Amino acid sequence: MARHLVNELREGDQVDQVFLVAEKQLRTNRSGNLYMHLRLADRTGAVSAMVWNVTEKNASRFQSGDYARVEGAAQIYNGAVQIIASQVDRVDARTVDESDFFPLGTADIDQLARRLAEMLRGVRNFPLRNLAESFLIDEKFMSKFVAAPAGVKNHHAYRGGLLEHVVDLMELTQAVAPRYPEVDPDLLLFGAFLHDMGKIDELTYDRQLGYSDEGQLVGHLVMGVSILDSKIEETEKLSGEPFPAELAARLKHMIVSHHGCYEFGSPKLPMTLEAVVLHHLDTLDAKVRSFHQIMQEDPDEESRWTSYIPNLGRKLFKTTPR
Repeated sequence: MARHLVNELREGDQVDQVFLVAEKQLRTNRSGNLYMHLRLADRTGAVSAMVWNVTEKNASRFQSGDYARVEGAAQIYNGAVQIIASQVDRVDARTVDESDFFPLGTADIDQLARRLAEMLRGVRNFPLRNLAESFLIDEKFMSKFVAAPAGVKNHHAYRGGLLEHVVDLMELTQAVAPRYPEVDPDLLLFGAFLHDMGKIDELTYDRQLGYSDEGQLVGHLVMGVSILDSKIEETEKLSGEPFPAELAARLKHMIVSHHGCYEFGSPKLPMTLEAVVLHHLDTLDAKVRSFHQIMQEDPDEESRWTSYIPNLGRKLFKTTPR
């Protein structure tokens, strides 16, 4: 049977193939019977799957983060594709080509990492350039930074997603900053690099995406400020000079204010030009990515409109070819 990519699944498709189990929940229905709700993923996205009438023994055969062969059929439910699975069995990860399950391959990640280093080393502000180097030479930090996702379910929710989001955002700052000479381009660029870096420890991403205990308790904004404080100390030791206090405060402000409003988790509202620009560019990149994904994954190929999306309160017009 030919493999169906997640974004190609349509109602009535018969499924017999391997997926990454991004999430597994064992639930009880009103009659007291157990069933499983799964989130299955490949390199094109994720799809929900239901497994009815299971036992705890059957459910224990695989866990979130495993690869599993799924047999069943696709159907439309509430305007989205889901799989009704009749059989789910764990598959040895060594038999799987992981490039089928992650949007970014090793070559893509290496290219993005090189571009990240190029932009950071290109800043003219000397203290910021020293700070950039303390990040870039830290192998432990960089190994996490290039592997982490930018989220669990929303935009860039895949391995390498944080790196891709940050590089895209840094490119946006370089395109926008020349239009506003009153904005410090180096500070804006560096804020784009720093804004989500706490996610390297807030999230877990060894195949299964989730939140660490510290991530749940503290969150990536506070964790990002902590990482920055540590790196500033390292920079001062390496350079033998104190890092400018106001520059440090402005960098921290960009981290804690980039969500833009209190209800979205920012403890501070943007109060500098660079923080205002960063917030709006960050929102732009996240929204474009998430809206495009919704359009790509909509099951009705014949309609120019997506189905109604409750959390957005609207349909979306498919302006780009599938």
